[in-house]
Amino acid sequence: MKPAQESAPEDSNAKKHREANHLLIAGSLLNAIAFFSASPFLTLYLKDHSQLSLAVIGGVVGSIALISAIGGIVGGVMVDRLGAVICIRAGLVIYIVIYLLLALVEATAVIVALIMLLGFGRLLIEPAMKKLMSLAGGDDGSIFRFRYMTLCIGAIVGPAVGGLLYLGGSVYLFVCPAALFAAYLLLLAVRGSTLIALEPEAAATGEGEAKQSYADLFRGLVRDRRLMAAIGAGMVIFLVFSQIDSIIPLFIKAENEDRAVAIIASLLMVNAVLGILAQAPIAWLGKKLPERSLVMMGCVAFAAGLILFLGMQVSPVFLYVGIVLWTLGEAILLPMPDIAIHKMAEDGQKGTYFGLAELRYVGFFVGPVIGGGLLAIGATIYFVTMAVAIFGCVPLLVRNIARRAPAAEVVP
Repeated sequence: MKPAQESAPEDSNAKKHREANHLLIAGSLLNAIAFFSASPFLTLYLKDHSQLSLAVIGGVVGSIALISAIGGIVGGVMVDRLGAVICIRAGLVIYIVIYLLLALVEATAVIVALIMLLGFGRLLIEPAMKKLMSLAGGDDGSIFRFRYMTLCIGAIVGPAVGGLLYLGGSVYLFVCPAALFAAYLLLLAVRGSTLIALEPEAAATGEGEAKQSYADLFRGLVRDRRLMAAIGAGMVIFLVFSQIDSIIPLFIKAENEDRAVAIIASLLMVNAVLGILAQAPIAWLGKKLPERSLVMMGCVAFAAGLILFLGMQVSPVFLYVGIVLWTLGEAILLPMPDIAIHKMAEDGQKGTYFGLAELRYVGFFVGPVIGGGLLAIGATIYFVTMAVAIFGCVPLLVRNIARRAPAAEVVP
């Protein structure tokens, strides 16, 4: 009887974690579709409704991720001290209010300010969602691969919905994400207790950490070499990954201007669909191969894809072969920094760790600048340099793997 009695709480906890996982994945999917339904069209909206230069428009839209990256540590600390669910709710309210205001206002200065304020919603929601996923997920962090799949689905569904709504009028473009974020908020209102139960010690942890100054907390994080390695790996990965949305389309347009839009759209669609389909085989490979081998495989796939893109000068077919390998590398590597942080951070500091890790998105700003400069020199130099650059994440990710190995060996 005793073993049966002991297994009951375990079964109950497993059920609660499954429910939390399902809720988090559903929320992540709503969040992704809402984001991609509006984000790709913000530059077009600013161009159609303002006299701003293209450089300024790019800076305004790019500031969303930049504010989130720089302010992520603040959002992460708030998540640990106030609670993840509270921060997600606050971020969703910010999103809903901003998108509804964007549907109503016409003054350029107000539009610019509202778009930039989206970054403050993001810096609350991202570390909070990742903390809850880390608490609900298993030791292997596979839930972050499911999160990547939701992003791929969002990248397919969101632009399709947003594009149709944009044709109907900008009001519809902004009401759509507001409605989706409201649905997420309603989901939390109905089932939020499931997620709150994941961090029962949040308040106590926050009270204890309040005695530590922000400066001491930040210094402690900076001294964590494993965290810095994970952030550095993320920066390298995102620096290269950013090329598919920024500089590679410019290369395609230069080579085939007449069909550039159709080619780029089809490549991104293939990329998103394959990103979803690749996760099951990657999860299987992750159980069969050492993690170091998986990292190297991702880098080789990324690099091979980049070199094949250069083959467009011979035939566009090389682009489609290249995007298959590129997507394999992307699907392997993109979730890895989050998985590394999931495994290293204590429960009471997961929000802070994931918040500071948002700094890796700086790679999205550096990447297009470096890539544009290299492409101006020559296509061969550009693609070869990027193919080599992706391997910069290997020692950083392997550092975390090496540090975790002793602990992993003692697990029965």
